[in-house]
Amino acid sequence: MDRRALLAALAAGLALPRLAAAQAPATPPNSYAEANSNVLGVIAGGLDGTYTRFAADLAAVLDGVDGLRLLPIIGKGSLQNLSDLLYLRGVDLAIVQSDVLAAAAQQRVFPRMEQQVQYVTKLYDEEVHVFAGPGIATLADLGGKLVSMDNRGSGTAMTATLVFARLGIPIQPVYEATVDATEKLRRGEIAAMVRVTGKPARFTTPLPEGARLLPIPLNEGLLETYLPASFSATDYPGLVPAGATVETIAVGAVLAAYNHTQPERRDRLLRFSRALALKFENFMRPPRHPKWREVNLTAGVPGWTRFGAEPPRPAGPRRRRAAEDAPA
Repeated sequence: MDRRALLAALAAGLALPRLAAAQAPATPPNSYAEANSNVLGVIAGGLDGTYTRFAADLAAVLDGVDGLRLLPIIGKGSLQNLSDLLYLRGVDLAIVQSDVLAAAAQQRVFPRMEQQVQYVTKLYDEEVHVFAGPGIATLADLGGKLVSMDNRGSGTAMTATLVFARLGIPIQPVYEATVDATEKLRRGEIAAMVRVTGKPARFTTPLPEGARLLPIPLNEGLLETYLPASFSATDYPGLVPAGATVETIAVGAVLAAYNHTQPERRDRLLRFSRALALKFENFMRPPRHPKWREVNLTAGVPGWTRFGAEPPRPAGPRRRRAAEDAPA
């Protein structure tokens, strides 16, 4: 064996113990109870969505802090995430739109949910866009007309339904993906399309000639749930005149928690809240999602109660998830 081959063999032999140590599995827990005593499940959005990226970031940064382990879970939208938070075992946290409580209350699908669901922190804002075709100047002009609001069950559909109901405008909803709705707007088959996304919105298919952004008039009903926002010519040079603004509303993404009354599970969520504050600066740097830079841990959320701000109330005879609230 020549000198170079000998050195390579020696280096490989020295590296083996370290490689084996790096690949060794974590020390197994002593019991089922120990394995589950520090786990928190957080349900997010679709596979490629921002919500799922946020959940993955939470697990990457906070795993091991104060003994915690976070399990990201793929979700199916805000209303389904709310249902899963209320009913599914292993779901302690959920990323949802901030108007999900108002939408669920309007549909009367989850009794007493205000006592069971609270928020840990507001995440970031997404603006409500209403793109209209030629001949439509105000939201009121959409009364009785076809308006696309993304796929049925989407966050956009939930928000659009709630907004038009609170404004008293009886539209005819159409459920189409954005790319299909844009083409229908171009052909004049629908009067407008709604998108809930951070500005500026991106389009695979360009908007038709003569399209415009409609202002959303604020009223007390909307301000109970949404925040004021606006679009400028910088956001949309072809849709907003220079020096002008178009008023709209914004809906926040929220990290929601199940308001556990069982002390051990509640303590786990309180430890998570402290860990998030302690390690928050770690979310500001790559490879974490850039939207973390918009997160304000002290921001309030209209219509929501902050987790830990007040002691939990006994849930009474109709309490949900009683089996899960037993000690792990």
